[in-house]
Amino acid sequence: MLDALDSQILHALHVVPRAPFRVIGEAVGVSEQTVARRYRAMRRAGTMRVVGLVNPAVHGLTASIVRITLRPDRIDALAEAVTRLPEISFANISFGGSEIVCAMEAPHDGRVPDVLRQLGRSPGVLDVTTRMVLHAYSPPGADWARLGPSLPEEAVALLLERHPRQEPKGPPAELRQEDGALLAVLAEDGRASQATLAEGTGWTTGRIARRMEALEGSGTLLYDVDLVLERLGYPFGAALWMRTSPERLDETGTAVAALPRVVFAAATSGDQNLMAIVMCTDVADFYGFLSRDLATVPGITGYTVSVRLRTLKQAASLIHQGRLVPLLPRR
Repeated sequence: MLDALDSQILHALHVVPRAPFRVIGEAVGVSEQTVARRYRAMRRAGTMRVVGLVNPAVHGLTASIVRITLRPDRIDALAEAVTRLPEISFANISFGGSEIVCAMEAPHDGRVPDVLRQLGRSPGVLDVTTRMVLHAYSPPGADWARLGPSLPEEAVALLLERHPRQEPKGPPAELRQEDGALLAVLAEDGRASQATLAEGTGWTTGRIARRMEALEGSGTLLYDVDLVLERLGYPFGAALWMRTSPERLDETGTAVAALPRVVFAAATSGDQNLMAIVMCTDVADFYGFLSRDLATVPGITGYTVSVRLRTLKQAASLIHQGRLVPLLPRR
């Protein structure tokens, strides 16, 4: 369990992932050294990390959610295979052991990814359903209070004033072959220092600064805070697959994303056209969410639940606007 200061530091990182420790310290009211010490302790403990991501649109890809239905006696073999697939960034086994829920990147030009063919041919697999993420309703850090103590509005304003976020201008930029080394370091540590980036690339700090500014400014290079939410006191996770009418899709999706305990919500393809990830303290807390919170949302005409039994793979948080995969350039 993290204390209030750790939670506020995490909130600050969601707002500006590469803000200097000095700026974060000003926002949370402690010294630069204290922020650095707390951040490194959380990272060593495996509670969180900041990761650099390449926008999937650069490669003509979009985020997708895959549900694999299989015989329970084949779960261990397929679970091991899924964790080895680089296209799969996030995977959970659902309660009962007959379903694996994955996040992956897939083309949207009519091609069927090889990974789906591979999964469909795996022994014991009964069905593979893929849903494209059409729109995500959960902006990063928008309501950290649903996870833990959050920063006041004036602290968030201070962060953005001292370390403004770059708003993408135009379509994502094309990647160069030499960008691979830079992106590899940032995929491992999105807060890597200029010295670390220089060591990993052989570039000068000036060249690194110019290239990162170009990639960030075009929306090619993104950042996310990868969390293990169990460490925040939410060990019970579930995916909700909901249905609503097209005319209420935006209203209902926005309302679901605003609920306590919802860390990600998106419109998807398929007959169940809304999905959400919910993190709760226990079964009773989840029941309260369904019976009290979800019950207030207009427009939901039906839903099913996949309760998480075990996390197989987590390469990036689901809290970042539909960008689920920390990608490196394809070769």
